[in-house]
Amino acid sequence: MTTAPQAEAAKTAALLSPSPTSAPRPKAPAAPPVRRVPLAVSGLLAAVLTAYVWSAHGAKPGVLLLLGLGLGIALFHSRFGFTSAWRQLVAVGNGTGLRAHTLLLGTTATLFALLIGTGTGLFGSVPAPSSGPLGLGLLIGSFVFAVGMQLGGACASGTLFAVGSGQTSIVLTLGGFIGGATLAAWQFDLWKDLPALEPVVLADHIGWFGSWAVTILALAAIVLVSRGVQARRTPPPIGPVPSARGAAARVLRGSWPLAVGAVALAVLGAGVLLVSGGAWGVTSAFSLWGAELVRALGGHPESWSWWQQPGNQEMLAGPVLADKTSLTDIGIMIGAAAAAALGGTWTLHRGVPWRTAVAAVLGGVLMGIGARLAGGCNIGAYLAGIASGSLHGWLWGAFALLGTWAGLKLRPLFGLGNPKPGDGVC
Repeated sequence: MTTAPQAEAAKTAALLSPSPTSAPRPKAPAAPPVRRVPLAVSGLLAAVLTAYVWSAHGAKPGVLLLLGLGLGIALFHSRFGFTSAWRQLVAVGNGTGLRAHTLLLGTTATLFALLIGTGTGLFGSVPAPSSGPLGLGLLIGSFVFAVGMQLGGACASGTLFAVGSGQTSIVLTLGGFIGGATLAAWQFDLWKDLPALEPVVLADHIGWFGSWAVTILALAAIVLVSRGVQARRTPPPIGPVPSARGAAARVLRGSWPLAVGAVALAVLGAGVLLVSGGAWGVTSAFSLWGAELVRALGGHPESWSWWQQPGNQEMLAGPVLADKTSLTDIGIMIGAAAAAALGGTWTLHRGVPWRTAVAAVLGGVLMGIGARLAGGCNIGAYLAGIASGSLHGWLWGAFALLGTWAGLKLRPLFGLGNPKPGDGVC
């Protein structure tokens, strides 16, 4: 006869056990040898750029660049993605990536509550939650962004670390991303007055502890639901990536477990908030880089309504290498290049099929437009919003899942595959 404590212990063990897959996950292949030339180039670039930023703009921008380098290393070594996680969830029911998201979100929410709730900041910064209006722009933008990331092959953060690791097709995605973000900024007057409600931040109503508790409970519910879905559908396992042998070697050369990547990204993202007073973001820099290119070609982006908005005007007027988001974005690409070189996988992919190239550019354009409409991407809206207890982050995630479903329907038109239940891995 099973006693109550034994039954509870069995339930706990079942909850903590790995979710079922149709087959065991294959063993990861050994990491190739270190790519010494890319490692030397990325290391030198990181050192020179950090020294320049520190001397020209001060310690605060210098620290932000270092945090970006750390983010790039963590993103690459853990292969922490949003695009593939949502694709695996929607296509075959594998919620492994989504559950890693909940760990990232929950850890970030905890650190945000501590920092914002106590007003703790460095360099005179005052940490503030990331919130956004609840409107048509948010719903359309997050949907369009998710369609774009399934076509382009990467999310905002994924685009940066994939470019750093030498993936040629994602360079096309980044180009489209910058173009779409620039186009949306140029046409700001067309969409700025879309109907919207005021932002809702839980801490304004139930305090930071209450906001944190509600967020953690909601994330726990998502974990339980995703485990139930995976148990019912029994999807293929996630494919392994090359990994160094031995725990000490894996720290430097990868691959890291998703859980380790989630915690590392949460700590580094909280570091961005601590240093700058604002949450980690990605896509505002793409609008800035596009505007600088327009200006270099003789245009006048300063006359656009977007760049006359409070905050945006100062961003355009200042140096790119003093801009918070540009520094972390550049740092991610360099850090990922160093991590890929250490892991022996840095390479330039050649011979991109034309349909893949078209999808990459189109996906990037859609992500750029979607991020501007929604007020952020999978980092600046989804991660920062949910971690801040802002309702717009949850809405962004919900409509991004719908956009993921639509994007999966479009991928075959460009010769891009989707996971299938009978696959060996997904």
